Amino acid sequence: MLIALLVIVGIVVLLGLWAVGTYNGLIKLRNLVQEAWRQIDVELKRRHDLIGNLVETVKGYAAHERGTLEDVMKARSAAMTGGQTPAQQAQSEGMLSAALGRLIAVAEAYPDLKANQNFMALQNELTSTEDRIASARRYYNANVRELNTKVETVPSNVVAGMFNVNRAEYFEVEGVERDPVKVDFGQSNYTIPPPSGYAAPQDSAPQQIPTPPPPTQLPPGQ
Repeated sequence: MLIALLVIVGIVVLLGLWAVGTYNGLIKLRNLVQEAWRQIDVELKRRHDLIGNLVETVKGYAAHERGTLEDVMKARSAAMTGGQTPAQQAQSEGMLSAALGRLIAVAEAYPDLKANQNFMALQNELTSTEDRIASARRYYNANVRELNTKVETVPSNVVAGMFNVNRAEYFEVEGVERDPVKVDFGQSNYTIPPPSGYAAPQDSAPQQIPTPPPPTQLPPGQ
């Protein structure tokens, strides 16, 4: 009887130690996820500031590109809205990236703007910031994956359910498909004539090349 009681007590102690260790591991992962997200948040705020300065620089050279400038500022304002989940933030950042891409495409048409030192410096800083965001995103998502695996798999999911440790959201900015920039200079309805001397065939059937006559056979001795 005493031996059985000791065995039961030992099992209970081992289960308690396992539960404590599992709980501490889950909390550690959750804290790592939160810390990684704060790093992303810092870089995103820097990105938003750089984009605002970039818009002001472009405005000085291409103020009449009002539609593109307004699209960027609206997308920036949406991305800066507080209280967004990582998935919502990722969607907002994707929209901002698409608007920013259109702005950069517009800037390509202004040589003076492209040569502006402030514009070039902002682009370089923005590129560096995007690289840091990508690195921070990979670190964040790696921790999210590890936490979610613990929360969803047996037996650690039992402890996660008891202490309300939930899955975390990934931060994945989906690529936005964009049509290539079209430059028509207001001549989109103008038909370009063919080069001089070129005559288009009347139909699509291939023309038959006449077979040349066989060479004349000379009589022997000539």
